[in-house]
Amino acid sequence: MVLSEFLPDTTPGHVVVVLVATATIWFGSTWLERSADRLSTHYGLPAVVQGSIVVAVGSSVPELASVVITATTGSFGMGVGAIVGSAIFNILVIPALSGIATSEALDVNRAIVYKEAQFYMIAVSALVITFALAVIYYPVAGGGPLDGNVTRSLALVPLLVYGLYLFIQWQDVGDYEAADAGGGVDLRREWARLVAGLVTILVAVELLVGAVKGLNATFGIPGFLAGVTVIAGATSLPDALVSVRSAQSGSGETSLGNVFGSNTFDLLVAIPVGVLIAGTASVSFAVATPMFGVLTLATVLLFAFLRTDLTLTDAESYALLCAYLVFVGWVVGETVGVFDLVVGA
Repeated sequence: MVLSEFLPDTTPGHVVVVLVATATIWFGSTWLERSADRLSTHYGLPAVVQGSIVVAVGSSVPELASVVITATTGSFGMGVGAIVGSAIFNILVIPALSGIATSEALDVNRAIVYKEAQFYMIAVSALVITFALAVIYYPVAGGGPLDGNVTRSLALVPLLVYGLYLFIQWQDVGDYEAADAGGGVDLRREWARLVAGLVTILVAVELLVGAVKGLNATFGIPGFLAGVTVIAGATSLPDALVSVRSAQSGSGETSLGNVFGSNTFDLLVAIPVGVLIAGTASVSFAVATPMFGVLTLATVLLFAFLRTDLTLTDAESYALLCAYLVFVGWVVGETVGVFDLVVGA
């Protein structure tokens, strides 16, 4: 990393950088998401596609940047942890905040429940299978029995699954007739704002990763667990912002479509892209699998709540928040040695 080398190597300095970088990610993502929203409206995309593709990819840029930066600096485990932690945050916290932010129960439709949520479960399975293949066919020399190298050829597996996802969304766009395509949009200005937001996010994420690595060295926090908590929380703020805003405007489709679409992109694109850039990246299946187990349970919980009357009530929203607090408590317990369920963390 280049920018992090110019920062003070002290604990207070690292804390300040984490806070400033998080705020910068927030502002950069706001520019990016607003431009993406206006552009998708201008081009007449349906709400579910707008949420699950355009807005989701825009709000997932911080996670993508964190994976690319960690993969190129030899700390890929931290990047994977950030993706998994962000996915858990998205599944439990963002729908809860969206549900609480609305005056009534958050309404969803069958497209969200039966297409987006179920395909997201496929995304989780595809990445777990990819990691398992890495352990079986490309074990890490001198590493643990469940350490494997994710190669560029293996990275193509989740990318091909995401290609199927895009094909399904493309079919929906072809069947959709926009009632009123957005007019009066300055395309040059919106595209320029989108690029500016992207650059801002990339710079902020590099600073964030460098500061978190400095804190890890000071306090001995495992890289994967640091990614699951600190980096995941910081990079998930844009998703929370856009989903809550969409829920308050009465668009439950866009709000929850962003959650599932963002997670699908993170798992099937962000992690493989990091591997493609780095050439190969080692992953500990023993560490990753328990987190994927938690992610699967969180997804099942949200799916069950959404399927009940196709709404998310306040009581269900608070239950999701409680579930996330239990997860954070478990991660903290793993870090300080109270629990020992994550082998090798």
